[in-house]
Amino acid sequence: MISVEEVQVLIAERELHSLRDALVDSAPVEIAELLAQLSDEERVLIFRILPREIAAEIFSELDVDLQRTILSGLGDRQTARLLDEMAADDRTALLEEIPAEAARQLLALLPKEERDVALTLLGYPEGSVGRLMSPDFLTIHEDWKVREVLDHIRAHGQESDSLDTLYVVDSKGILVDEVAVKNLLLASLDEEVVSLMNYKFEALQVTADQEQAVELFKKYNRPTLPVVDSQGMLLGIVTVDDILDVQEEEVTEDIQKLGGSEALEDAYIRTPVATLIRKRAGWLIVLFVGEMFTASAMSHFEDEIQKAVVLALFVPLIISSGGNSGSQASTLVIRALAVGEIRTRDWFQILRRELVAGGTLGAILGLVGFMRVVIWSQFSPVYGPYWLALAFTVFFALMGVVTLGTVAGSMLPLALKRLRLDPATSSAPFVATLVDVAGLVLYFTVAMLLLSGRML
Repeated sequence: MISVEEVQVLIAERELHSLRDALVDSAPVEIAELLAQLSDEERVLIFRILPREIAAEIFSELDVDLQRTILSGLGDRQTARLLDEMAADDRTALLEEIPAEAARQLLALLPKEERDVALTLLGYPEGSVGRLMSPDFLTIHEDWKVREVLDHIRAHGQESDSLDTLYVVDSKGILVDEVAVKNLLLASLDEEVVSLMNYKFEALQVTADQEQAVELFKKYNRPTLPVVDSQGMLLGIVTVDDILDVQEEEVTEDIQKLGGSEALEDAYIRTPVATLIRKRAGWLIVLFVGEMFTASAMSHFEDEIQKAVVLALFVPLIISSGGNSGSQASTLVIRALAVGEIRTRDWFQILRRELVAGGTLGAILGLVGFMRVVIWSQFSPVYGPYWLALAFTVFFALMGVVTLGTVAGSMLPLALKRLRLDPATSSAPFVATLVDVAGLVLYFTVAMLLLSGRML
């Protein structure tokens, strides 16, 4: 693999033929990584000297910003050739990410046939399988002999995005079955395709959400899946590399929401600071308002705090423990929902599990808090003569708050999912804020029950 320094030297010395040969011998993904380290002028120059088939492969590996930079430096003729050589699904991904006016200009450069394909794919709903699919695939018929199929592959295989599976269609283009190329290679040349068929196949609906496609790929562990319309007509295929991109976007979005922020449309480093502020300000305001209720709860118990100031020492301990346990449960349940391990109908089973887990964890933390008060009281009078009652107050308060946090953190994502909302919006900070208020009330309620007539 040629290095950045070697590329720059060859460009400076105008050894463009040597540079072209070195790049042609490298993998497209490696060249894409190299381009990210070069200047805009160097990138454009490289795309001018590369064969257009290889250039299209490399171009598909780049992120949208780099693609736009390179296109802006190329002439209309070279841009048209590059777009024409791109896989239809990769081209759709580019066109849907750029401004509408720029997309129209690029579409105008395409030959009519490719422009019609691009417009068809862009016509499907955003986030649908139709935006992901490639119309480049091979079809066969059930009355063909294996010999004919292999000749068909040799003649048209270059036109297909994948050759691991061939799709059997009838005279109207309706998908009938699929046949693995492996089975064709192992069959007799005079054997008919129908003898290799079992009429069992999975297909994606063209209007289905891309998340459903991710689930089907995971379930059936397939490199490709066919895409059909409501009548069963074969429209295209989706390959696993596109699904991996979708899954990465979904995971990134969920992680950003878990942090208490709206999802970013672009990479963090390329997102304007103003957009970062706007995406984060809303949730921060909501969380701040929620914490104001914590202050209100504190003021409600002002008399108790004045009578026993020592109670205030344990407020951060109590509410942080509840928030932490809620965040743990929320994160675990959100992830389990995302990967399909649980469904909303499992709420009662989850509730029972979290009640046991929360109670046990609360008892463990409560015991630690209890021992803290007991041991400290042997060396310091800070907790006063009723230190044992205070120790039990801390124990029961922690046990209750941690259980409450665990239950709230596990049930809130399920409730949002039931309401057809994104469970990730029940982010860890949001759950923690809710539990802070409830935990504070629970703590002082326990204190009033156990310390009344003593410290209160």
